[in-house]
Amino acid sequence: MNKPFSDAKLHDCRDAFTAMLESLAVADDAIVAVCNDSVGSSKLGGFREKFPERLINVGIAEQNMVGVGAGLANGGKIPFVCAAAPFLTGRALEQIKADVAYSMTNVKLVGISSGMAYGELGPTHHSIEDFAWIRALPNVPVIAPADRIETAAAVKWAASYEGGCFLRLSRVGVPDILPEGHVFELGKAQVLRNGSDLTIVANGVLTHRAMTAAVMLEDRGISARVVNMACVRPIDEAAIESAAEETGAILTCEEHTTFGGLGSAVAEIVVETCPVPMKRLGVPGVFAHTASANVLLDDFGMSPAAIADSAADLVKRKR
Repeated sequence: MNKPFSDAKLHDCRDAFTAMLESLAVADDAIVAVCNDSVGSSKLGGFREKFPERLINVGIAEQNMVGVGAGLANGGKIPFVCAAAPFLTGRALEQIKADVAYSMTNVKLVGISSGMAYGELGPTHHSIEDFAWIRALPNVPVIAPADRIETAAAVKWAASYEGGCFLRLSRVGVPDILPEGHVFELGKAQVLRNGSDLTIVANGVLTHRAMTAAVMLEDRGISARVVNMACVRPIDEAAIESAAEETGAILTCEEHTTFGGLGSAVAEIVVETCPVPMKRLGVPGVFAHTASANVLLDDFGMSPAAIADSAADLVKRKR
């Protein structure tokens, strides 16, 4: 079996984020960064050196940080508000609701070290509810890029998009998946691999694991389609409907609780348009324990082999 990505270089998507942000800031002096004493973890050191007057560090005050971002947006700036995802979305949810979503301000929310990337710091630092929290709010697209290429493309899109959005970026290294020059389109999924027996839908750090699982399934005589669903809201309804109609079963994989996230969003479309057997892989409604991010994904049944086993079981339900 030829495992994809087995020898591939792994990239930290934060590097792609800051490289694109700095490039965009050279051309547009309206772009500013706001952070919560997180210059290091947000990898904004280079931005601070190049544009010291355009980095606002509010200290450990996430609610204030979002309000400052909204004020800057109302003043004509394009603020990228960066913080650890659990604290940006959890502590400042009211400000995100009132100052960004309801007020429709042009604030780019960047959740750093999302999902279970802070693994060894435990449940207080896991961000496995953020899809659900932000997806429930109007006017804020929710985006989880799969690799450095999609991250850079999403940041470029966000800078030109007139409105708020939430970019969910991990610090866990991932291989390149999307082609160089990829252009991000809001609400548009990518079919990374064609298949006829079922579809695996994933995003973020799970996408490359889903691709590896599909290769494992091929060796077992199962043809798996793999869809990269970076946009949790707005979601690509056409891609989901096609997957249901053409492959007859859908497996979702996400670094998130199984309540309210990617799997729930896909299931909402499936149940209303083309009901087929489905299974949602994720954290099953519990607090994730303390371990490295990759160990946690494996523990919750999302190693490539475990994804392949879940897919095989799902295919049996079609018969």
